[in-house]
Amino acid sequence: MSVIGHADRARPLHDYCLGLMMPCDRKSVEPMAAMTAPERTAAQHQSLLHFVGEGRWSDEMVLGKVREMVLPEIERHGPIEAWIIDDTGFPKKGTHSVGVARQYCGQLGKEDNCQVAVSLSLANGHASLPVAYRLYLPQEWTNDRDRLRKAGVPEDIDFKTKHEIALEQLRWACEAGLLRGVGLLDAGYGNNSELRAAITALELTYVAGILSNTTVWAPGTGPLPARKWSGRGRPTKLLRRDARHQPVSVKELALGLSKRAWRTIAWREGTAEQLSSRFARVRVRAARRDFKRSESRPEEWLLIEWPKGEQEPTKYWLSTLPQDIAFHRLVYCTKLRWRIERDYQELKQEVGLGHFEGRGWRGFHHHATLCIAAYGFLISERETIPPSRPRSTRQLAKLAVPGSYRPRGSAASTRTARSEFDRDNAPEADHSSRHDVAAMPMLCRADRKTGAPEKFVTQ
Repeated sequence: MSVIGHADRARPLHDYCLGLMMPCDRKSVEPMAAMTAPERTAAQHQSLLHFVGEGRWSDEMVLGKVREMVLPEIERHGPIEAWIIDDTGFPKKGTHSVGVARQYCGQLGKEDNCQVAVSLSLANGHASLPVAYRLYLPQEWTNDRDRLRKAGVPEDIDFKTKHEIALEQLRWACEAGLLRGVGLLDAGYGNNSELRAAITALELTYVAGILSNTTVWAPGTGPLPARKWSGRGRPTKLLRRDARHQPVSVKELALGLSKRAWRTIAWREGTAEQLSSRFARVRVRAARRDFKRSESRPEEWLLIEWPKGEQEPTKYWLSTLPQDIAFHRLVYCTKLRWRIERDYQELKQEVGLGHFEGRGWRGFHHHATLCIAAYGFLISERETIPPSRPRSTRQLAKLAVPGSYRPRGSAASTRTARSEFDRDNAPEADHSSRHDVAAMPMLCRADRKTGAPEKFVTQ
């Protein structure tokens, strides 16, 4: 039995992944059905719609198979170096799609109506692969049981912050024994001191983005020890501060560094030139609410970036990477987060991660899982595709959409054409997008051995 649970699901899996990799403007069910089965589009539409929206197959099992097959291909270019926590937003209209709410959307750079999913990706300099992926449900959703029921949200799903979802994914990855890397977090996650402490408790190192107002104890400074017990009352063990013993913001600390503290360091080749900037690093102790603690936090690296031409430093990170780590290596690990930014861009633009048009919890996650499977296939076959490969890969046969076909809702469709169409095909659910698929290109690059990503179907 395959990882999707039943042999009857093998064909829809093959066709859905193939549709995700074919060149069309929209990777929703209707255009993919027209491209993968032009002679039986309506039946194919129903098949794919049921497979992704209602299919009782396991996202975890499919992602496990993808991980098993793709990670060795990534590791051929070097060991896994990072575990990257991130989230991504999908602009969405209406109020019925699962998880949709007015919240910050990174794709738009502002608050708007959208869905947000949290992910954990394993990465090196060559590629990254999402190994865990979950939709974030705002409290306005988790407080409305009727709304959850209509969207098919499992009963054991309750409210969790994005930080809690991220930590849950990290714990799962540790328990699963995945090859470890340094945890990379942007300031949206890294500024949370409880999350950083939990990552350390998992025996993971991290490079965590922080805000400029984050307070630290500069080198040679620290909180005062607990007061000596006077012999009366309960002895106190809490650290103290006074007028002379106060932490400073990382921005204040950075502005007070000498010119000799700054070095220009390159971390990788860009598309046009080598990427470099000015950095400084200092050993500090995080200070947030340490007056509630009996011991100071351990020292860690504060890394600061101040590009030339800028009025002040632009980025700050705290890191528990070893004290003896080379400066350029610290910068390289920090900047490896670019990998997830690039790969999310490709997941959205190349395989349609944000194109799902259903409303349910199962369909949202099934679509994401299949996008990750298709993307994993492309990663593993990257070297066979020009310009990486000297010879052109084999092309699939050209697919043709019948000239009489018109997508539902098209102004060009006629009652006669529709009656003939309905007579020959099963009724369709009105869930898909309206696009003129006849104008879409019909060529697709495929696996040089199988002609399609069928390797994700079998054991």
